[in-house]
Amino acid sequence: MWDTAVGFGVDIPFVKHLGFELTQFEGGHSEIAYTAKPEHLNSFSVTHGGALMTLLDVSMATAARSQVPEMGVVTIEMKTTFMQPAIGPLVARGELIHRSVTMAFTQSTVFDAAGLKCAHATGTFKFVKRLPTGTRTSNPLNTTSSNIPTD
Repeated sequence: MWDTAVGFGVDIPFVKHLGFELTQFEGGHSEIAYTAKPEHLNSFSVTHGGALMTLLDVSMATAARSQVPEMGVVTIEMKTTFMQPAIGPLVARGELIHRSVTMAFTQSTVFDAAGLKCAHATGTFKFVKRLPTGTRTSNPLNTTSSNIPTD
């Protein structure tokens, strides 16, 4: 679904590897479904914290982009709280709390199949110009001020 999600339009190999499924992308909200594969578990046989942080990060980024789909975003900062083990099918719900021309302030919560909160994050993202699909290069992302609209 990532390749055809309205407004997403970019290929992220790591996200594809994890198997995230974008189920909502509109109005400052996103929802992503995810079931960890055996290789995504930690030594306690629950979803690895790094996979959960990626899920939170991507759900916040897509929530930010849902109002400005022609722009990309890069993570500036993220704070994560783990509340209980994440087992089985999970859903992350991201929300854009506030945005300026250049910045997005977001939050996301991961829920298990019983609807219990497993993890929560807040994040700040910077809007950047997106590369057209299929133009990935080995050059680093250019986030110079000339590349970003000003407030």
